[in-house]
Amino acid sequence: MRELRHWRARARLINDPVLRSLALFTQRAERGNYEGAAAYAALAPRAYRARVVRAVVAFQATYDYVDTLAEQSNPDPVANGRQLHLALLSALEPGTEQPDYYCHHSERHDNGYISNLVQTCRDALVSLPSYGAVAEPALHAASSIVAYQSLNHERVEERAVRGLARWGATVAPGRGLRWWEAAAGGASSMTVFALIAAAARPRLSAVETAATHDAYYPWISSLHVLLDSLIDRAKDLEHGHHNLIDHYASPAEAAQRLGWIAARAVHAAESLPDGTRHALILAAMTSFYLSAPAVSAPFARPAAQRVLETMGALAQPTMTVLRTRRTAGRLLASARLHRPHPAT
Repeated sequence: MRELRHWRARARLINDPVLRSLALFTQRAERGNYEGAAAYAALAPRAYRARVVRAVVAFQATYDYVDTLAEQSNPDPVANGRQLHLALLSALEPGTEQPDYYCHHSERHDNGYISNLVQTCRDALVSLPSYGAVAEPALHAASSIVAYQSLNHERVEERAVRGLARWGATVAPGRGLRWWEAAAGGASSMTVFALIAAAARPRLSAVETAATHDAYYPWISSLHVLLDSLIDRAKDLEHGHHNLIDHYASPAEAAQRLGWIAARAVHAAESLPDGTRHALILAAMTSFYLSAPAVSAPFARPAAQRVLETMGALAQPTMTVLRTRRTAGRLLASARLHRPHPAT
């Protein structure tokens, strides 16, 4: 993908070796996120697809990079996490002054990397015919990301689940969601992507904008982040990070709840204008997580099976493709590892 090549080259220009290493590592580790973001261009008129790709990839690259930075040790992880994630709000507010994202961070010499990501997103957004119609709900969705990530990066010994729980209980009242399920909906970038894709349609109505926001937030976005937590659970336990799935009392409860949320997500996607494409993107996202080796873990397996059953035939083609792709990737990595070195 051309956008990824551009940002990889741009990351290599970062002055600080720590920041440069983190930026390049994040791009490698989160490649699937950028591919998922770019899929939203399929919802846009052909003339605007390249601009949608540019906007959503820059937004996701910003999100992943500042999230990586926020996970590093810091004397005030809450303030640091919030300040770094302000880049997500800046990316959606063309014409505003960019703050000092690194003011609570020990390293800061990134040669304008974050600012360039933000400006690239802004420039693409202002070229879309209906961005004005989606700007407010997109900012609302990004504000939820900032709130979630700020609270989720508190010190391990404090755990701050109480603060996250209080916030989660307020973000989607009356939907039947547990606080961590509602909080998950606030952490996803998928709502922003869907709104940016909608902004590519001329004369976008307020009704269409509201329908898109309400379908993704909380249902599709909640499923997204809960599945991400499901496959990251073992890694989070190893590193002492908070994981949303741990709030379920048992694997059976996790399976029941994720299946219910998946059903609501499918219904929400299919009810939108161009619902078939929204549903296919949802299926691709779900398959990306359910094809990961981590779903074979005892705690994850029941939930993965329930969600896959709920998705039904919708997910079968993408599951086949992604399983094949992951298998090919593992075989290629193994072949490289065992390749004989030439004699010297």
